[in-house]
Amino acid sequence: MTVPVLAAVTGASWEAALVAGLERTPTGITVVRRCVDLADLLAAASTGTARAALLSAELRRLDRDALARLAAARVVVVGLFSPGDEEAETRLRQLGVVHVLSADSPPTDISAAVSAALGEQEAGIDALAPAGWSQPLEALPGVDAPVDSGPAVEPGSGRLVAVWGPTGAPGRTTVAVNVAAELAASGVPTLLADADVYGGVVAQLLGFLDEAPGLAAATRLANNGQLDLAALAAVAPQAAPNLRVLTGISRADRWPELRPSALEQVWLLCRSLAAVTVVDLGFCLEQDEELSFDTAAPRRNGATLATLDAADIVLAVGAADPVGMQRLVRGLTQLRETVPGALPRVVLNRVRRGAVGAEPEGQLAEALERYAGVRDPAYVPEDRESVDAALLQARALHEVDPGSKARVALAGIAAGLVGRPAPGRRRGLLRRGA
Repeated sequence: MTVPVLAAVTGASWEAALVAGLERTPTGITVVRRCVDLADLLAAASTGTARAALLSAELRRLDRDALARLAAARVVVVGLFSPGDEEAETRLRQLGVVHVLSADSPPTDISAAVSAALGEQEAGIDALAPAGWSQPLEALPGVDAPVDSGPAVEPGSGRLVAVWGPTGAPGRTTVAVNVAAELAASGVPTLLADADVYGGVVAQLLGFLDEAPGLAAATRLANNGQLDLAALAAVAPQAAPNLRVLTGISRADRWPELRPSALEQVWLLCRSLAAVTVVDLGFCLEQDEELSFDTAAPRRNGATLATLDAADIVLAVGAADPVGMQRLVRGLTQLRETVPGALPRVVLNRVRRGAVGAEPEGQLAEALERYAGVRDPAYVPEDRESVDAALLQARALHEVDPGSKARVALAGIAAGLVGRPAPGRRRGLLRRGA
C-alpha cells in the first residue's frame, strides 16, 4: 500500500532532488502534491488526500499552531533540514516535530520515518512532542547559574497546579498568588503564571509592570519553536527567592495570544524550571466556539481547558456564601463534564458567619457533600483588613500580616500540595518585580 504524502519544502535548494529521489525509489510513499506555502499545505491537508507531510524548517510561518492543525487533520509530519544546519534541526525539534532527518537521508530512511509516525498515530501517541523540555537549564547556551538558590528541580518532575473557580470573583487570584508565595517562602522553587484570558491581575497584585512580557511572550516563543528553558527563565523574572512570575495579558482582547497548543509546551518546560507551577485561570469552561466556527478557529477558553487538562491538581475556589456556593456546585459539575481527568480540591474562600450563619464550616461542608459530593474542603476565613493591606502594598499576605487568619489557612493549603505540615508564622521576603 502506497502512502500519499504532501511535500512543503519550497525554497529549499534540495527540494527537486528530494522529490526526484522519492519518485525513483520504491519506498511505499508517493508525493501527491508539492505545496507552495503553509496555507497551501493546510488546505491540502484538510481535504484528506494525504496521510503525511514532509516539511522543511525554512517553510515560512511554520509554528506549533500549524502543526496542531495538521494533527487535527490526521496528517503526520516528518521534518527535513539542510545537511549540517543544526539550527534548523533544533527549531524543528523545539516545534515538537518527533521525526527529523537531514534532507540528504536515503529515501528509504524518510519512508521509514513516515511509517513510524503513522504507527505512533495509530497508537494514540501525541503528534507534538515536548522537544527539549527535559534539558537542564545549566546546559543551555548562555546560562551559567542554576535556576535559583533553592533545591534543584529534576527535569520534567515539577507539578502543575491550576487555580480555577466559577464566575463571580470568588478569589481565584488571591488564592493563586498567596499559595505560590507560601510555597516559595518554604523553600520550594515555584513559578506563578497568570493564564486568565479575560484579563489577569497577578502583575498588579505583585507590583509588576503591565508591560512585562510574561506568559504571552513565552507562548509566542513556544509557538515559533524558539522556547527553551533559558528563554522561559528570561521572561519569568524572580519576584523573591524561589519565586518566578509569568505575568498575564492585561487586556481581555489579547486572548488569542494564549494559544492552547503553545501553552502545552510552556507548561512542560515549567515542570523543569520549578518544582511547582501555580496557574491562575479564568472562570469560563464553555466550548461554544467549536459550534460556531470550524475546528481551525481560535478558542477563547482553549487556554483554560488545556491547562486544566494538563494540571496535576485543580484548586477549585468558591465564595463561601449562598450565591457563591450555588455557582460552585454548578461549576464543579461543568468541570467534571468538560475535563473528566481534572482532580479538584475545593477551597471555600471568605468564610464568615454573617453570610452562612452559626458554625459556617459545618454548614458549608454539609451543603457541598449533599449537592456536589465533595468532602473535606479547605476553608479560608474572611480577613478583609489583611487582604486589603496586601493589595494596597502589592505584596503577599505572609509579608504584610504573618498572623492573618487567611494567611495561615493559605499556608496550610500550600503545604498540603507538597506533602508538608502547615508552617508556623514566618516573615516573608517577597519583593516587587520590575
